[in-house]
Amino acid sequence: MRKYLKQPGRLVGALLLGLACVLPWSQSQAAHDIRGITGPTFNLYAFPFNMNLPEGTSLHMWGFGDMDAGAHATHPEGVGYQLPQYPAPTLIVTEDQTVTINLTNYGVPDPVSIVVTGHNLNASGGTPGLVTNTSSGPGETVTYTFTAPNPGTYVYHSLDGDNPGLHAEMGLQGVLIVQPADGSRSAYGAGTGTDYDQENLYLMTEIDPEIHLQMERGHVEHFTQSDRYATVWFINGRVFPDLFQGDYNPVLPHQPYESLVQAHPGDRVLVRNVNVGSDSHPMHYHGENLTFVGRDGRMLSSDGLVADLGRSDNTINSAPKQSIDAIWTWTGKDLGWDIYGYDTTHSCKDTNPADGWGDADADYPGEYCADHNKPIPVQLPGVSDLALGGWWSGSPFLGDVGDLPPGEGGLNPFGGYFLVWHSHNEKELTTFNIFPGGTLGAVVVLPPYVVIQ
Repeated sequence: MRKYLKQPGRLVGALLLGLACVLPWSQSQAAHDIRGITGPTFNLYAFPFNMNLPEGTSLHMWGFGDMDAGAHATHPEGVGYQLPQYPAPTLIVTEDQTVTINLTNYGVPDPVSIVVTGHNLNASGGTPGLVTNTSSGPGETVTYTFTAPNPGTYVYHSLDGDNPGLHAEMGLQGVLIVQPADGSRSAYGAGTGTDYDQENLYLMTEIDPEIHLQMERGHVEHFTQSDRYATVWFINGRVFPDLFQGDYNPVLPHQPYESLVQAHPGDRVLVRNVNVGSDSHPMHYHGENLTFVGRDGRMLSSDGLVADLGRSDNTINSAPKQSIDAIWTWTGKDLGWDIYGYDTTHSCKDTNPADGWGDADADYPGEYCADHNKPIPVQLPGVSDLALGGWWSGSPFLGDVGDLPPGEGGLNPFGGYFLVWHSHNEKELTTFNIFPGGTLGAVVVLPPYVVIQ
């Protein structure tokens, strides 16, 4: 089995065929990027739809969709954006670009608009509103233009002056990502200390189903923010266990974005932690602390050159409409035992003893060499003494897969380490007061030879 695990092209083929609809892993790309549509021009529309929940119910929503699905879709089959979605499409532009958003309302029974945090938008067309021009429908189009001068992560959403909060509650909200103009794989530009290997969106929202029932019945005037009481909590528009489904799963046609974060030991993971809801969400990231590098699209810097003002923490207390950019890295440092201990012949090459990590040409890049060849310091229990979950690989070692009883495990063919990423508000780990649900997400640390998509 170990030989198969070290040859990605032969990775337990029969097992993977059975798991293809569950696990978003593949061997086609070396890194993960946030899925979205690229600008600088976007043609969005607003339309109502019903969204699935794991227990079989659905919620009436208002959503934005991409009218240029064929031109911008990143799904390998070229589909995924033609439907209205929750959250709204992630818009990706480059620093200093002039951005144009054309918005048409084709069925939402309230005038819709777009505002972007941190930006002044010029609006033309449509109907003048209390905050900005709106698309009152049906078929009325508003054009918003603005310049995106600063890299970072921003919230965009519809805002109606007569019903503040209603449009965000109903789903008319998403994220704008401004990438640095130098083309670097970094949050704020080359040399700023914000380089990353993997990039992931962690977007939090919450819903009061009673409001959605009233909107489905056409009672728009019944909404009041004071009566709102959320009972469903989302990451990237999904609740557990749907968080682990891959992008653009046909079972979730209006919820295209997955939430299972993937990384190798030593990878720098850029987490774009965004709260586009109306309540605060204390998101907690297991495994290692995050280092904050930006807030609301501004680098946390004392000199404007490097991100040196961010704190280290394991929890991001997200305020409504706030974004935090943070770097997370798992190394296994000082575990006190060799995470690749099943392979007794591997070496840990470190030509830079100051950092302590295995080099790129080592058997396992990113291994912490001080723990190399150290045995696990406790006696491990036998299979008969364990309660086996679906993600237990049968071995405590990274990249190793042991024998499992029939019907046990099976969701971790690469022998990865699963670490929970979730809200620290315990209520948000439920859906309709039932545990597990809500924001019970995870990151999986994969062996270096597994290619991340």
